[in-house]
Amino acid sequence: MTASSYKLKREVNSWQLLLMGGAKKEAFLVVMVTTDSCPQVPQLKIRREEAVFRLVCFFSETQQRRDFEECCCCAVTMNKRTMARHEVREVEQRQTRDSLRDSPALPEIEDLIIIYNRVPKTASTSFTNIAYDLCGKNRFHVLHINTTKNNPVMSLQDQMRFVRNVTSWREMKPGFYHGHVAYLDFTKFGVKGKPVYINIVRDPIERLVSYYYFLRFGDDYRPGLRRRKQGDKKTFDECVSSGGSDCAPEKLWLQIPFFCGHYSECWNVGSRWALEQAKYNLVNEYLLVGVTEELEDFIMMLEAALPRFFRGATELYRTGKKSHLRKTSEKKPPTKESISKLQQSNIWKMENEFYEFALEQFQFVRAHSVREKDGELYLLAQNYFYEKIYPKVN
Repeated sequence: MTASSYKLKREVNSWQLLLMGGAKKEAFLVVMVTTDSCPQVPQLKIRREEAVFRLVCFFSETQQRRDFEECCCCAVTMNKRTMARHEVREVEQRQTRDSLRDSPALPEIEDLIIIYNRVPKTASTSFTNIAYDLCGKNRFHVLHINTTKNNPVMSLQDQMRFVRNVTSWREMKPGFYHGHVAYLDFTKFGVKGKPVYINIVRDPIERLVSYYYFLRFGDDYRPGLRRRKQGDKKTFDECVSSGGSDCAPEKLWLQIPFFCGHYSECWNVGSRWALEQAKYNLVNEYLLVGVTEELEDFIMMLEAALPRFFRGATELYRTGKKSHLRKTSEKKPPTKESISKLQQSNIWKMENEFYEFALEQFQFVRAHSVREKDGELYLLAQNYFYEKIYPKVN
């Protein structure tokens, strides 16, 4: 690419280099340069306007056009390794913030974000597929947070990017985000809005047994997919009796850190502080936490509280073709001996304490939200109203 490929024009005290009709990849080769590699450029500014990418080299009035053209050629022939990608990202983020300031605010219900930081093997795929079934009808967006190697802990820079994305991505609002990620406190990052958190927990031993067989035999959702432990025919009971690593008590430590969050202590197996922090977050930061064993009740309560997202979810769950439901293949219930051995560990006692705490909280919320009649659950009608409103309005 040569300088003849470009059109030069003068604007105020600057020369602008306009790339007209070139490939976008080549355009980025032009704009992502450093001042060290092109010493003639006192300052670089990058603008992105639709399909036109601009490199603006600021010069004083006394500098010559020839110097500018030499700078252009220097920028065009720049080696890829010298690109300052972070400069581009910073400019794009600044433009995003500027555009948001100029845009009208969304109605509150349309600005809503739900984050479902799903714990593995708690019926999370079954529940998420209900959201996918409803998103078109109810006009909201569903986005999967796919972390590398399913790592639930994000780097600090990824935390910042994620928080900024979620709060400023207007085109994806209202939005339902789901993924195997630990709880993230949005208030730490200086943003105005906070998402609504929801989650589901499961009996810790049942969750571990399900995960154990899932790694070996998969499920009926994607039966042809080869799993990490495929070919290992050892049962869960055989694993426990032989002291295998895949069924060790340490593998139970998962629901607590998922609710505890991105603090180092959360991931110290057996930490009492992590347990208490997880309880605190469950009560104070989550709108609703259900249990796998009572999934229908959880869905019904979400539909009542968040109809913008979940209108029709209960009926879909009850009468649909159940295509959203997922079951682990070849799962064999553990014996009493295996369960008793796991229950001797302090890790199980702490995870079970957290599960019982979540279950009690869920049942408390349910008792004040629904009633059972003839084996069916019914939502309670609104049982509050306003009165004695002053000053009087004519």
